[in-house]
Amino acid sequence: MNNILIVEDEDFLIRALQDNLTAEGYTVDTAKDGEEAIEKIGKKKPNLILLDLLMPKKDGFYVLEELKKNPQWKLIPVIVLSNIGEDTAIKRAMEMGANDYFVKSQHPIEEVIEKVKEHLRP
Repeated sequence: MNNILIVEDEDFLIRALQDNLTAEGYTVDTAKDGEEAIEKIGKKKPNLILLDLLMPKKDGFYVLEELKKNPQWKLIPVIVLSNIGEDTAIKRAMEMGANDYFVKSQHPIEEVIEKVKEHLRP
């Protein structure tokens, strides 16, 4: 069973993603900020992370940096879901190890779910 960690501070989006991913058979855990995400990754390594960039406390760039530092975590696929659509932020996230980047307002949840499935196919 694949475990997905959603790191997001918008309750509506958390619920929508969680409902869709659970319906697809995935186990889902959530974190509201980067600090909580790193704690949860340390306790139970997820198979994939859906990561927002703008959050309270520690942001998504912090999470990407922490993942890159840890040899056991750096290969976890990360899909960024953000409201930031600027090329510089997208480039930075991808250079820091994100596998994909979706601007929330430009992509339906179904598209994100399909990308999750792609990354988790054996």
